[in-house]
Amino acid sequence: STCACVEYYGKALESFIKQVKIMSIHGKMKHKRNKIFTEFRKLPGGILVCTDVMARGIDIPEVHWVLQYDPPSSASAFVHRCGRTARIGNVGSALVFLLPMEESYINFLSINQKCPMQEMKPQTNVLDLLPKLKSMALADRAVFEKGMKAFVSYIQAYAKHECNLIFRIKDLDFASLARGFALLKMPKMPELRGKCFPDFTPVTVNTDSISFKDKNREKQRQKKLEEQR
Repeated sequence: STCACVEYYGKALESFIKQVKIMSIHGKMKHKRNKIFTEFRKLPGGILVCTDVMARGIDIPEVHWVLQYDPPSSASAFVHRCGRTARIGNVGSALVFLLPMEESYINFLSINQKCPMQEMKPQTNVLDLLPKLKSMALADRAVFEKGMKAFVSYIQAYAKHECNLIFRIKDLDFASLARGFALLKMPKMPELRGKCFPDFTPVTVNTDSISFKDKNREKQRQKKLEEQR
């Protein structure tokens, strides 16, 4: 749903899936976007992590799966997303992830877009990759900061969803969401002010001590910290 989520999960997938080319596209890339899109179209296979900037008006041959991690901001966007696969007589699949509290969205899409959907049974033997993502955040401040930014942007996008009768921010389980983003601690943001999260355990490490792997970025950070002191 957001550029920050694309950057974070694109980075994560690069570490998790070594044998497949992973590329990322979002609206803030501007000039790089066309280059990445052209390069991806030429690949024999791969994964493109993207926002709705790629939901319409583009044609990538032989897309087998469209995985919609976040529910689209509008019902028409859902159909446009799905339309990236099964093009011109080809076969393809589209999947949208919904929380139990969001299931009435299925009926909404069925009425609004004449789009019937089937439930996909949960996959078995799923790997728990969250500890690895946490380790990546502890080893590199860039990953830690991307995760925090992605979490904040996700909540802000959820709060603005046009179907706010179905997607109610007050019903979101923030602790589970933070665990799903592999956060090391809860960020400070207005939506979380005054709330307690007994189901979320922050790391005991002082996150200010996490360094950037990029030596130039770390040098700049240390300089800023010194100025603040």
